[in-house]
This record gives sequence, C-alpha cells and structure tokens, in this order.
Amino acid sequence: MTRKLSEETVNAIIYGIHAEPFDVLGLHKVEDGGVVIRSFQPHASAVELIDKKGASVELKRIHKAGLFEVFLPDRKPFHYTLKITGDKGHVWETEDPYRFPFQLTDFDLHLHGEGTHFRTYKKMGAHLITVDGVEGVHFAVWAPNALRVSVIGFFNQWDGRHHPMHRRDSSGIWELFLPGLTKGDLYKFEVKGPMDYLAQKSDPYAFYNELRPKSASVVWDAEAYEWQDKAWMNKRRKASTEMDVPVSIYEVHLGSWRRVAHEDNRWMTYRELADWLLPYVKNLGFTHIELLPISEHPFDGSWGYQTIGYYAPTSRFGNPDD
Repeated sequence: MTRKLSEETVNAIIYGIHAEPFDVLGLHKVEDGGVVIRSFQPHASAVELIDKKGASVELKRIHKAGLFEVFLPDRKPFHYTLKITGDKGHVWETEDPYRFPFQLTDFDLHLHGEGTHFRTYKKMGAHLITVDGVEGVHFAVWAPNALRVSVIGFFNQWDGRHHPMHRRDSSGIWELFLPGLTKGDLYKFEVKGPMDYLAQKSDPYAFYNELRPKSASVVWDAEAYEWQDKAWMNKRRKASTEMDVPVSIYEVHLGSWRRVAHEDNRWMTYRELADWLLPYVKNLGFTHIELLPISEHPFDGSWGYQTIGYYAPTSRFGNPDD
C-alpha cells in the first residue's frame, strides 16, 4: 500500500464511516519497502509501539482526532503491542486488534449468503478463542445496510469510535477479534447507518444477556460446560420406542410455578427449580416436563414468547451454566 493516506480515508476513520478499517489500521507493508503501523485512539495523548525485544518507538499523531502512525523503513511485518497513554494520564499496554487475521472463512460467508450455514451460532456472535497465542473474543454480526459497526463495552467506554469491525466484502457480515476480553464482559454492537441512524444493539447470537431493564450482552463460553448425563443418555438410547410406552407431560412456566416468598417473592433459580420441580412432577406421576419458553425475553408478564435472544436462556433464573 502507499504510505500516505488520502484525506477521504482519514475522514472515514475519524468520523466512523470506514467499513473496512483493516485496510487502514494495523500493520501494512509499504510499496517502496518497510512497514507502516496506524492506530486510532480518540482518548489517547500518546501511543508507543513495543516489539518482542522490548524496543519502543512513538507513533506520530497525524490527526487531532486521535489517528496515530509510524513508518519503519527497514522492517518487515513483526509482532508488536501498543502502549497507550490516555488523555487523563492512565497508561496501559494492549494488543492491536487490527494485526490479527480474519476468523470467518470464505466458505462460511458463502454458506451464510445462500442461507445454508446451519451452525451459524458457532460463528456469529461472541466466541472466546485464541489467535496466535493471544486469548480474546471474536465478534461477528450481520448488518448488510450498515455504514459502520463497532463493538462497544466498558473496555472502550462504550465509545463506537473505538474498535470498528470490518465488513467482509458483500456478505453483510462484520467481524473483529478483540484480544484481552474474557467471560463475563459486557458488550453491544453500535450500528451506524444512513440518514444519521445510530443505535446500540444487543447481540442476536448472544449466549447470555443482562437482566432487564438492562440490555447488554454478556460474553459466555457455551462450550465449556461439562455435561454429567452420559449414563442417562445411554440408557435413553436403549429404552423402548414402542407406542405402548406411557407418556404424560407436565407443562410449566418457570417464572410463575413457585416463588421464594421469604426473600421478597423472588424467582427460583434454575438450580433451585431442579431440586423442587423434578420431585414434584415425578410424585404426580408425570413422565416428561415441557417448559414454556425460557429463551431471553423483555416482559416479565408474558409467557416468554417475545424472544429477543434465541441462544440465551433468560437471565431471570441464573446463568447459562445453571
């Protein structure tokens, strides 16, 4: 790439309308040799680059809005971190999200585009992964009409100018790997669209959400839970499938089945319900339990059919591990 950025490109970055920030930020080879590293830090007073040997070099502020750059004429691509001094004097060192490769494959994008990706929940949303030995969270969301999508949270002061995602060609999918984030971190997507549209959105693929009226999504590892039902599953496979096996189903809404009266009439947790509901139903002679919707929904007074989180059990009764 050429070393100097056009005014149009600079403005697209600082005004938050650049759909492909990986083309600008991070490390890039320069046509005439060397590399250029750029970082957009709206709340920084200074940015330093630190290589694996501990050598540092200061990035030059090329725009007052917080766009920094350094040109290294004799270097090839290398691993580095950024040491950032905030505008209030706070100093921290971090990995550069824009030096990591994309995680969604072209085949993922193809299947999603034709509507035949039947495991999108494994690719979209927020997933704890390790890239090049660095732990963090990979984010992906489909927003085909957006001008810009950012990941926001406490980690960037909920400021969408930080951490803009990259639009993957014409797929409408945006993605970004954020090193350092972990289970339990809150996040949303900030979506900027035409006609001055700007909104914060919870993740439609989230595995966990804040309890209403709060609406942030929560990073969670849905693959880490260790199931303890192997023996029961094996027994079920060997069970009779004949039509003469009795079936009696108890349908229940968890939020109204029973409350804890002496604790301000609160809901029972998933774990408490397991201890109380199962013996109760079994004692009545039922063979199966059918739960009214337990996916995340906004209104306590409903049966749960206004789903807003298809992959997230409602946080009213506990977390996904519960």
